[in-house]
Amino acid sequence: MSNNLLIADVEEQIKVSKGQVYVLKTYIPSSKNVPFPSPKNHKFTFIDLFAGIGGIRIAFQNLGGKCVFSSEIDEYAQKTYEANFGEKPHGDITKIHEKDVPDHDILVGGFPCQAFSIAGKRGGFNDTRGTLFFDVARIIKEKQPKAFFLENVKGLVNHRQGKTLSTILNVLREDLGYIVPDPRVMNAKNFGVPQNRERIFIVGFRSDLEINAEDFKYPESTDKKVCIEDIMEKSVVSAKYYLSTKYIECLENHRARNEAKGNGFGYEIVDVKGTSNAIVTGGMGRERNLIIDKRLKDFTPVTNIQGQVNRKGIRRMTPREWARLQGFPDKFIFEKVVSDAQAYKQFGNSVAVPAIQATANKLLEKLIKE
Repeated sequence: MSNNLLIADVEEQIKVSKGQVYVLKTYIPSSKNVPFPSPKNHKFTFIDLFAGIGGIRIAFQNLGGKCVFSSEIDEYAQKTYEANFGEKPHGDITKIHEKDVPDHDILVGGFPCQAFSIAGKRGGFNDTRGTLFFDVARIIKEKQPKAFFLENVKGLVNHRQGKTLSTILNVLREDLGYIVPDPRVMNAKNFGVPQNRERIFIVGFRSDLEINAEDFKYPESTDKKVCIEDIMEKSVVSAKYYLSTKYIECLENHRARNEAKGNGFGYEIVDVKGTSNAIVTGGMGRERNLIIDKRLKDFTPVTNIQGQVNRKGIRRMTPREWARLQGFPDKFIFEKVVSDAQAYKQFGNSVAVPAIQATANKLLEKLIKE
């Protein structure tokens, strides 16, 4: 398989394509001692689109892959990614020409779910213009990777009454000519992490490889059972993660108002012997996964709060616990790179590494003959 890592003596190259100038930073081998260096002897190459903090990259590197290109627009996610892999991702993928993306064996990415402009016809390549899936499709069309692995929210299945997913599959199968088995919704809790997180996975193979759609099998659930208690911090956590009495009162009032309106959404204290709700960013994201941890003995506030630190042991999970809910190894760095608020956002937007890796392994079984 190809080995196409971009290495250059300069930090930037100017690429001119179709009359437009693109500044494409090249990968410089890092001198940093990073937790997740690229493998020296790799089996395949891949690119990491909408890379976030690199959850998909960890999974593919674990299986022997070398990342030759990454793209992520969020500057804080870029910092976390660079701290762990020694490479800063390229920015906005819509500003990078597909010809400037290096050759690769597998394209991977968790593109955002967006509505397409479909006016009563079967959606095709041009109908996806203006969406980020279009950027995935144009790169596949130009670079012709052997395979791709795409991840998205479960809601993609029913997005616009299924029209969005139908268009995506039509583009991949008909316009781009790839063999695409029916997508599968996978749950992280079935792959060794205590989080109820459902995501749709879409894999595809270049048609000349003669891999039949029915020959690809998504991974089955593992027998490993993990609960929240297994991923909790081993030592007492800071009082800043414990809710104040005033804030608990506000949460209780908020839930009561919703229940009075017939709505069930509100804060939730989850059983540490069980599984967490899906971790999400914004709104009540952290409050839907509160836990009871009575190990705190010093209730002195470390931040400005109203009321007192509650004595019931009600606290938020820490960012490290969220990392573990997603299956990130403890050597993953973020504490001195970004704030807690950014860390929660990054892990909430990331992927469950073990579920990705199990599926990627099935994909690779069809590509690599040991």
